[in-house]
Amino acid sequence: MQDAWVISVPLDKTSSKSVEKLKRFVGRTNLASCCKFSIPDLKVGILDSLLSVSDELSTLDIFTESVMIQTCKCMREVMEQAGDKVMEDILANGVDMMSYVTNFQWDEVKYPTSLPLSSLVNIIKKEVSQVKMEFKSRAATYNSVKTRLQRLEQQQKGSLQTCSMNGIVRREDLVFSEYLTTLLVLVSRRDYMQWENTYESLSEFVVPRSSRKLCEDRSVGIFSVTLFKRVVCDFKAKAKENKFNVREYSFDLDEKQQQERMELSVHKKEHYGTFMEWLKAIYNQVIISWIHLKALRIFVESVLRYGLPVNYQALLLQSDRKCSEKLSEKLSSLFAYLDPTSAVSDVTCDIPGFSQQDYFSYICFPVNINLLDLR
Repeated sequence: MQDAWVISVPLDKTSSKSVEKLKRFVGRTNLASCCKFSIPDLKVGILDSLLSVSDELSTLDIFTESVMIQTCKCMREVMEQAGDKVMEDILANGVDMMSYVTNFQWDEVKYPTSLPLSSLVNIIKKEVSQVKMEFKSRAATYNSVKTRLQRLEQQQKGSLQTCSMNGIVRREDLVFSEYLTTLLVLVSRRDYMQWENTYESLSEFVVPRSSRKLCEDRSVGIFSVTLFKRVVCDFKAKAKENKFNVREYSFDLDEKQQQERMELSVHKKEHYGTFMEWLKAIYNQVIISWIHLKALRIFVESVLRYGLPVNYQALLLQSDRKCSEKLSEKLSSLFAYLDPTSAVSDVTCDIPGFSQQDYFSYICFPVNINLLDLR
């Protein structure tokens, strides 16, 4: 499993030498890959504005990541049996997430660098918030159809006590007239003989020899019996006394439910295609916003920590999770000279594999590429 994070260090002689040592180290040990993370020149503004933007970016980062995770989880649920292939279907600008991050280029059209930092943050916030609102609406609609269909399909698969009788009971098996009706009775397999010998005498006005076994499973059978409508209540009571259970049943209602099930199945298939395409599209949109947000955070925190003029370098590191601890130790050693107490804001982050108690003398933000493992 891969982890990735972006770090930032000052662009001075000491840090440049440390970066070169880092590149040689990861090249020699294969603990990680290291490349430049390109961030354009952005408008700095005043200190108070930077502090405000820093707080807002932190909150927005968490919110945006949660939307991405929800999107991935929803895709897996929608894909059902093929849910393990979710990561193959979600791309950012036509490539997988790690490739997009590795080759990140700022989108000047969507996020003009001529705008103040607060305006760029508002653009991202508006994009992600709109996606969140539409996601809730579309997911609710799809899940409503899915839940109703599952409920009807479950009725098809239940025991004879509860399952749909569609395909088991035919209209010709039933007698309905002004005076007569047909009941369906659940009889234990060990009581078949008792049923045959007693059903005609359970009440008055039972049609002789009208009982027929319609189907059975391992424990019970369903028998039909025809009788006069006026003795239905008496027959049900006497049947219950003899441990025969009359099952409430309506052929028309069952047929209606079967038709609804077929219509919902078609409806779900139609929704599946459009919903999946929309999920892929919004994932693409949100991940692009998210990585630009990471770049904004790196820029803002670099200015706050290292001061003006703007002079820093950002690096993208990628490593196997099992190597994270060794890499953390190397980074701490290389950049120990950067005094963490001079930081204006607390930028300590939780990198998978690193201790919660670790602090960083350099600026560090994780890029969680394993979104489905963040549930």
